[in-house]
Amino acid sequence: MKQYGGRSALLGIACVVVLVGIVVAVIFVVSPKAPPAAAPTPSAARPTTSPSAASTAASASPGSDVFPGGFYVEAGTSADDAANRLVQEGQKSAAALVNRISSQPTAIWLGEWVTGPALSKLLAQHVAAAKAEGTTLVFVTYAIPNRDCGGYSKGGLTYDSYLDWNRTIAAALAGTKAVVLIEPDSLSMLSSAKCGIEAIKRIPLINKAVDILDGAGLTTYLDGGNSRWHSPNTQSKVLKEAGIDRAHGFFTNVSNFNTLQQERNYAGKLSGLVGDKHYVVDVSRSGKGWQGDWCNPQGAGLGPNPRATPNDGRLDAELWVKHPGVSDGTCNGGPAAGAWWEQYALDLVRNG
Repeated sequence: MKQYGGRSALLGIACVVVLVGIVVAVIFVVSPKAPPAAAPTPSAARPTTSPSAASTAASASPGSDVFPGGFYVEAGTSADDAANRLVQEGQKSAAALVNRISSQPTAIWLGEWVTGPALSKLLAQHVAAAKAEGTTLVFVTYAIPNRDCGGYSKGGLTYDSYLDWNRTIAAALAGTKAVVLIEPDSLSMLSSAKCGIEAIKRIPLINKAVDILDGAGLTTYLDGGNSRWHSPNTQSKVLKEAGIDRAHGFFTNVSNFNTLQQERNYAGKLSGLVGDKHYVVDVSRSGKGWQGDWCNPQGAGLGPNPRATPNDGRLDAELWVKHPGVSDGTCNGGPAAGAWWEQYALDLVRNG
């Protein structure tokens, strides 16, 4: 670099200062602005006890092809309501424990409790909120006719209305690339004696649901059971019958308690039997592994936080599908299936 002296030096220094100022100003103008604050969700502002969806999603490995932007966080869940109530009651320690649940993204369950225009409105609200945040919606359909074949979670829509219900979902979510887990337990329990000849009606329904939802550009996963239920060979047969070839993949361990490694071992074998399809695993209550019962077992623990796994082979994500703290049914002292059970929620966190 050439050196200058006297006034020339001062003039050179002044020029450098001006140039640096111009460069700094340009950088400031063209640099991206800070991301906007997360928009309110359908149930108004997010609870003060939970972090924003944007911050939670950021920790959920954004960048996955299946879950761009991370997971959408639904507000107004049972855990949200419980955490806020506990704060108002002055039970700060209990509120902090429940907040371990309410702060994490969980799948949004859709069933026969919301249909028609109400369903379209609900979905539109979630779509708008997720778009504002740049996150991915994760839904569970749970309205298959004769659901649970009369068990604790019995219910569902009629055979005549089920496909139209799926069409309403598809129309509302078209173009969003939302993820849909189609009917947990719907395929795995068909071998149960209580389901009788249900497969004759159910398999065609699942096939058509896959076509409807996939046709809207949604990412669909079918019921893959879990590692303690059927063998990979058995589960692969029913998945093939139900249209796994047209779905993105399958899910495992929904509402169950097996460890992630157990499920990966099982799902890896199952994937190899159904065209190397991808899969997701429910880890919401896998912290202590199997505790000897599928229905509100004592000693179960909260699992690891949900996260997308875009660079982990055929495993697309570790999800919280079952909402921790929501009862499996009237077993082991629990309330009705789907009801919030606060003591159980607290125990899950303490054991996790």
